Amino acid sequence: MAEEQSQHYTGLKRTMGLFSAFTLVVSSMIGSGVFKKVAPMTAELGSPWWVIMAWVGAGLVSLIGALTNAEVAGLIADPGGQYAYFKRMYGKAFSFSFGWTSFAVIQTATAASVAYVFAQSLNSLVPLPHLSAQLEQYQLLDNLGVKLVAIGLITLLTIINYRGVENGGFVSNLIASTMVIAIFSIVIIGLGMDGGTMDHFYNAPSPTESLTTSAVFTVFFAAMMQAFWAYEGWNNLGFMGGEIKNPTRNIPLALILGVGVVMVVYTIINFTYLYVLSPSELKIIAADSNAIAGIEVIRKLLGASGVIIVSVLICVATFGSTNGVLLTASRLYFTMANDRLFFKQAKVVHPKFKTPSASLVIQGVWSSLLVLSGSFDMLTDMLVFAAFLYYGAMAAGVFVLRKTEPNSPRPIKAFGYPVLPALFIMFCVVLVVSSVIERPQESVYGLLLIGSGLPFYLAWSKNSKADKVES
Repeated sequence: MAEEQSQHYTGLKRTMGLFSAFTLVVSSMIGSGVFKKVAPMTAELGSPWWVIMAWVGAGLVSLIGALTNAEVAGLIADPGGQYAYFKRMYGKAFSFSFGWTSFAVIQTATAASVAYVFAQSLNSLVPLPHLSAQLEQYQLLDNLGVKLVAIGLITLLTIINYRGVENGGFVSNLIASTMVIAIFSIVIIGLGMDGGTMDHFYNAPSPTESLTTSAVFTVFFAAMMQAFWAYEGWNNLGFMGGEIKNPTRNIPLALILGVGVVMVVYTIINFTYLYVLSPSELKIIAADSNAIAGIEVIRKLLGASGVIIVSVLICVATFGSTNGVLLTASRLYFTMANDRLFFKQAKVVHPKFKTPSASLVIQGVWSSLLVLSGSFDMLTDMLVFAAFLYYGAMAAGVFVLRKTEPNSPRPIKAFGYPVLPALFIMFCVVLVVSSVIERPQESVYGLLLIGSGLPFYLAWSKNSKADKVES
């Protein structure tokens, strides 16, 4: 009966089981970061051991976040994910700020950034056209061929998901399974062939040899910010609360299993990169905006033929990751529109495909504009800063709900409560403060985008109250 009521309220269909939910978590996370971020992280830290620690540290923090989020996901299995959680924890104003920020930067910039790396990978296979050097001095026209391909990918995936949740779920299942197999193939090639050495780990200087303790802390946090981009997306599954079977059980389990698997995969694949490429080689790669570490590893081991294989692999990964973001986040804006706190067109459900069709289109248009607006790293730094503001608030909400709803059923309780959730909150605070200090420009842009929702909230909230009075 509850499921029927939920479907009647949303107009969406519950068609996704546990395996589809799990693979959606994995495909939403495994995208561009696992192939690209090791180079800038090595440029910042220098030592491969420290780079591995940054990846493991970011994974453990993400896992603690998933374990904490699992309690709330089991308690509140409504469409909209964190938007629905925040509405129950803190009220509609705060939940709107999360939804608007997701639309302005967190989710749409994720889709834009991953689609951009898809186009970069395609560019390594088939050089895409460039404008003249004089025209490319302008930000909107720089790398225009790559940007247009990225926009084409967003458009294609919007159409696929427009035509049914089963289509998007099938793409996620297929690509997630293929990606895990393919990544471990890279590991076997990288560790099994001559060309790599453990000397890269033992001969590189540690940052502690040349930096003060406070400077090491700052640099390490900056590197972890890079790794967090690769882990971003683990919480998107909650947006699909109206389309997952038995959501109070399957959403928490899929979160925990998905983040755990991805953490293991990331640690192993990055160890392989660092085993094959020296820190000096990775620093050169980091300086080239179109270079991707995953491609250079295979270029060194297998030559041009290997580059074709791994470039196709990265295209597959980023295709799947972009699909995961577009599929899930569109349900957030759909839920907001049903609360009369978003563009009213976004609440339209397609009569045949039973998808939030208008929400998908609105999301696709804005993501495409973000592709044109800036570089990959600026977008990802901006969205990680914004995301952790709300990750911390989500963890704090566990304490709020334990107090306000002590008797509500909790299929899964936060692991290590209250210590681990409290540590996660503290980490989020430190990371946000560190981001403001280390990347003030990106942080200011993120805050401006968050604040840009205020006039919309005032207008939509006023209209919502007027509608209630009329009814």
